[in-house]
Amino acid sequence: MSTPPSSSRSVKISDDERGGWSSDRPRRDGAPPRPADLTVRCRVLPPTDHMRYTPGSLLMVVSASVIERDRFVTRLIEDKNSVLSRDKVRALLEGRVADELVEEKSEELLTAAIKRRLTAGDTTVVALDSLAAEEREPVLRMATELKRPRHLIFLDTKVADENRAEHDALRKGLDAGDLGAEGVQTAMRLGGSAITDLRIIVFRRAPKQD
Repeated sequence: MSTPPSSSRSVKISDDERGGWSSDRPRRDGAPPRPADLTVRCRVLPPTDHMRYTPGSLLMVVSASVIERDRFVTRLIEDKNSVLSRDKVRALLEGRVADELVEEKSEELLTAAIKRRLTAGDTTVVALDSLAAEEREPVLRMATELKRPRHLIFLDTKVADENRAEHDALRKGLDAGDLGAEGVQTAMRLGGSAITDLRIIVFRRAPKQD
């Protein structure tokens, strides 16, 4: 991949933006352990034409439009093996398991594939099905436990009326930096021409300066 001209805007994400801790408050006898607090500071990044992430990062792509999500990922993610989604897993299971088991099995296989890549320190791009925090939470928890950098890109596209409230809540929360409560370390919202203006996403360390 060629290096963009020096005039291009570029955002670089370091590999030390990590966090997540457990509460030190005592638990009642017999009470289940409190889940680790994933809260970190979330940097809200402006739209850009060149995005550089640390190798081994988790990048989640969120959109109300599956078509726009897939078009974005296909255009910008060079390593197709790093891209994971329920759609890809469902396609692999079609005709191999009973229809009523597809969703359950696809969830199991997707979770295992994400964990395997994160554990190996491989870059992992997850194209999420929905805007719901509940879908992001287990992925972010795995990445936090494995101390992987965690990033999110939200494609702000047209949305159906039934998804409007969830869409607007995510948009507002992202702009305010509130996704840090979920463990997201950087978040970027792209809408309109900003989606196509982003020309390059790389998972490489910045070249050393002489």
